[in-house]
Amino acid sequence: MTITQLKYVLAIAEYKNFTLASQHCYVTQPTLSMQIQKLEEELNVQLFNRKKKPIQLTAIGEKIVLQAKIIVDESNRLQDIVDQQKGYVGGAFKLGIIPTIMPTLLPMFLGVFTKKFPKVKLSIEELTTEEIIKKLLDGHLDAAIAATPLENKMLKELPLYYEPFVGFVPDNHDLSDKKVLEADDLDIDTMLLLEDGHCFKESILNICKSNKAKQDQKFKLESGSFDTLIKLAKEGLGMTLLPYLHTLDLTEDKKFLKNFTNPAPAREVSLIIHKAHLKIQMIEALKKTIDGVVRGAIAFYDVKIISPLANKKGA
Repeated sequence: MTITQLKYVLAIAEYKNFTLASQHCYVTQPTLSMQIQKLEEELNVQLFNRKKKPIQLTAIGEKIVLQAKIIVDESNRLQDIVDQQKGYVGGAFKLGIIPTIMPTLLPMFLGVFTKKFPKVKLSIEELTTEEIIKKLLDGHLDAAIAATPLENKMLKELPLYYEPFVGFVPDNHDLSDKKVLEADDLDIDTMLLLEDGHCFKESILNICKSNKAKQDQKFKLESGSFDTLIKLAKEGLGMTLLPYLHTLDLTEDKKFLKNFTNPAPAREVSLIIHKAHLKIQMIEALKKTIDGVVRGAIAFYDVKIISPLANKKGA
């Protein structure tokens, strides 16, 4: 039995197809098939039901896959130990970021990180929270940045900062005369929201007093873009809430922004990893970099608006 054979098993279990699995493993299909057959003969069991389309794991195959994941992860951890000893930060690193964080946070830290750690081959995907959870659990991401808590026992959350919500209230809105907002002021019936699949929407629903629509509500609109929500609000179709960092790029529209009374509602933004995480050096380097740039933003802009970092919940 070899680590390579176990990696082939995991690939077939994921892709449910020998051809796709061989392409993923960068070997020919006959080579992969032969190694799987050798492993099955050694264990004296059948791991896959090849008659099914797509290929399915047998009952014993499912148990073998669970153990194979542990063995492959632990074998990869040997390289982590060596990297830690040498202080080496490099190699491939896959990072997922949710859409409501990507446009504002990524430009803040990406340049700093790539200059400081040029040997890291960073691959970044914009993903929904649901996609991030699945990819972290499947081992297709090394880490992710999203709003937390996610309440998943297999994932570890390392809080980076707390980002307050800011009201975007047009002149013709009922709340336009208020200098500051309170959470109790918000009415879901006049709120423009992001579409389903965005955890930001769920955060807003939790803040609002009620998520029941009025009988005379003229329309229901959910968008995938903050920019669209802002334009619609300016047309008199309602109000919306924005994460604080998104408001920094606004110019003439800043007059429509309204802060909340303290303590302002805010979202926790965290670096998320699998509990059996690998690439410790890179995770620590990324967290430290983001911590630094966010502290810089706090100093440059307004300490009262961007909440302090939550070091108590750190790694």
